Amino acid sequence: MADPLAPLIDELIEVGRDAARRGLVLASAGNLSARLSGGEAFVVTAAGTWFDRLGPADFSILAMDGTVLAGHPRPSTEWKLHARTYEVRPDVTCVIHLHPQATVILDACGHEVRLITLDHAYYLGKVVRVPFAHNGSDELADTAAEAARDGDAIIMGHHGCSTLGDTIAMAYRRALQLEDAAESTFRCLSIGNTDATFPPEALEGLRHL
Repeated sequence: MADPLAPLIDELIEVGRDAARRGLVLASAGNLSARLSGGEAFVVTAAGTWFDRLGPADFSILAMDGTVLAGHPRPSTEWKLHARTYEVRPDVTCVIHLHPQATVILDACGHEVRLITLDHAYYLGKVVRVPFAHNGSDELADTAAEAARDGDAIIMGHHGCSTLGDTIAMAYRRALQLEDAAESTFRCLSIGNTDATFPPEALEGLRHL
């Protein structure tokens, strides 16, 4: 009998490998999750797993309270970040936590990641951020979850980001767009521009697409 979770895990594995190829994570940094059908449990990468080496055995299935239901016995130390985001965002079925360099460095230097292109504005809508909190802590999980009420792309100061979606593909698309927006912002700053953004008057039209 086919494993009903296999396609979901296979998609997360491919995201992990692609993120590693693009340099959005190093070694065992970052974690991936997807909510399971029914909404009361999720699959998340296990502790210490490397994105470019993920296999089906590298995932834990957790209840929202962190109880391991199946799979790897040691889930990511960031499991609370995922669980609490799912709790406040019932529309979200995937949380992707990466450490993209341009995004983190711009934020650490006090620069807002600006939405400059149509794709940035359409897929991200708004970028929110939370101050530094230690990885795996209740503080990080709670502040990031609260920020998720206000947007689908959350920067965590001096740490990384989480992007959310109603599918794995959308959550990962937002991660790619966030880093692209950060790189575009850096290029603007490098030529002395400090205010270029997607035209505010066009934002309202995007909401109806």
